[in-house]
Amino acid sequence: MELTESPKVPVCEHGEKESKVKENCVEDRGSIVARLIQTHYPSLGAFGQAADSDYTGRLVASTKTVADKRSARKSSARAGDKSIWTECNLRGIRILQVPALTKLPWLIHGFSTKPGGVSIQNAEKVFNLGFTEWDTKENVLENRRRFQSALGASDLKLVSLKQIHSDVIHLFDTTPAETCQGDASATNCPGLLLGVQTADCVPILLVDPKKRAVAAVHAGWRGTLARIVVKAIGKMQMQFKSKPADLLAAIGPSIGGCCYEVGTEVATQFLSQFPEAPQWFDDFRTGDEPNPIQWLNMMPPGHQPPPKNVFLDLRKANRAQLVGAGLRAVNIFVSDLCTACRRDLLFSYRKEGAQSGGLMSVIGIR
Repeated sequence: MELTESPKVPVCEHGEKESKVKENCVEDRGSIVARLIQTHYPSLGAFGQAADSDYTGRLVASTKTVADKRSARKSSARAGDKSIWTECNLRGIRILQVPALTKLPWLIHGFSTKPGGVSIQNAEKVFNLGFTEWDTKENVLENRRRFQSALGASDLKLVSLKQIHSDVIHLFDTTPAETCQGDASATNCPGLLLGVQTADCVPILLVDPKKRAVAAVHAGWRGTLARIVVKAIGKMQMQFKSKPADLLAAIGPSIGGCCYEVGTEVATQFLSQFPEAPQWFDDFRTGDEPNPIQWLNMMPPGHQPPPKNVFLDLRKANRAQLVGAGLRAVNIFVSDLCTACRRDLLFSYRKEGAQSGGLMSVIGIR
């Protein structure tokens, strides 16, 4: 039925039109709800329409905007300019090193990069040191030979591991007959070159200048959660009588807190093990936070959208564990290079998937 104007429009006792009164009542209720939410839940920000709420059915791909990530990358780059790391071009191969470790004449160490090598990826030569489906075994072995030669470690035996994201640590006094499963190794024997492979995870090299002992650690989020670097230090204490205050630690290139997105279930696991865990996330959430305005998304109970992911800084987490284990802050050297941001220089499994190559971080005694 079509509505037409009528001079006999019902009015309220204050003389306003009934339709206008209803509109004002709705607006008043909305304002009241907005004020209540701002008062009791200030972290929710400004209250707007349901379509703009974090609790609607609209899925959000990332909790960080492009501008945020660019800003984080720029900050990381600026910080990296001040870090005590050097890039050496040794026989055409670019290797990252820490001067504090390089000055020890009996020590060999290095972190590989992506350019160069004999492997072919996307029509370019890359320095792949990990066995992958897209590369041949012969290419990888040749790249490893060149890596050792560039470091002046051709006469050392490379000891790598079958990494399983664990807290298993091996002590070596000779080259093993078979590749061992685990994620860290240690030795005080000359002639062995300990290596860990990464393509986003954190490589950590440990040195005891006084006892002449070394260790190589691979720390993904599971290894970090299991305190693998702390346990490696414990092994060095028991086996070599090392003192944490004497140790030097180099945390190599890995995926940064700007790019390492994980689910809130990971944040929950970290909080269960580390009271300081919220400091390692950009916007710490476990997914269990109360939702005071669930009615806005108009979804039945049990069908709420999943919580947003969070960004984890594994380097910060491992550095905190090193300090907690007794290392002096001035003896911890952290690379600010992010594998996901610097795909021109490094491999990143998060960005390249199965087409990613492998980086290698090595340490040994001449």
